[in-house]
Amino acid sequence: MNAVIVGAGGQLGRALRREFPDAVALDRAALDVTDATAVAAHDWSGVDVVLNAAAWTAVDAAEDPANHDAVRAVNVDAVGHLAEAAVEHGFALVHVSSEYVFDGSHPGPIPEDLPPSPLSVYGRSKADGDARATAIERHWLVRTTWLVGEGGNFVRTMAALADRGTSPSVVDDQIGRLTDARDLAAGIRHLVETRAPYGTYNLTGDGEPGSWADVAAAVFTARGRSADDVTRVSTAEYFAGRSGIATRPLNSVLDLGEITASGYRPREWRAALRCYLDELGGGGSRRG
Repeated sequence: MNAVIVGAGGQLGRALRREFPDAVALDRAALDVTDATAVAAHDWSGVDVVLNAAAWTAVDAAEDPANHDAVRAVNVDAVGHLAEAAVEHGFALVHVSSEYVFDGSHPGPIPEDLPPSPLSVYGRSKADGDARATAIERHWLVRTTWLVGEGGNFVRTMAALADRGTSPSVVDDQIGRLTDARDLAAGIRHLVETRAPYGTYNLTGDGEPGSWADVAAAVFTARGRSADDVTRVSTAEYFAGRSGIATRPLNSVLDLGEITASGYRPREWRAALRCYLDELGGGGSRRG
């Protein structure tokens, strides 16, 4: 199987490179997928699958009108360019999306076929990108949440705050599951290698959902701090008085029925978090 990874420099891209060691890995310098001419001119001969890990993920910055064109270029137009190349050259497309395509009001785990209802510029761009990917027959659309991997992310930020003796305020009314980038990449490899039916799959960490404050508390206790050092606040309280903030979905829990039915079971997110923190190293027994 000949695979190409685009957006290979990000958290997911790096994890995909480990799961697909023989793949051609292209970062933005190697292929700017927002450039229709560059994508059309790229040599796709012999490629079986393209894994699209390129995305604009700065959800608040996406709200700035100055960034709207750039957001759509990466999250919408680039997907369309890759989809067109997929049809022309006969490869399958894996496209990664987000629970931000939903408004978070669904009661319970969100199924794959729930119609999009985004609350933010970022969420709308991801929903529109999804439409480009699903317009072609040979696609796997993979939706995920709360990604952690190599590079900056919430868990690393909380670990650094814990180590510095800081006591942060963290929202307690956004509910979801962490997803280790390695588990997401392994699930994508499973879909591709088993030739799972084309379509949409939710793929996150498994287990009982929790809030961002629960994640922070778990990080703090792992670093030798008390869970009580994390102050739990509502989303409205946390963002009060701030402008340019994207509206967050309060329910980020995705139903994992389709991915588990395909034969892949993601790790329980708390267990994955413990492994991630063990590998991160550092920490201590300081209280404050």
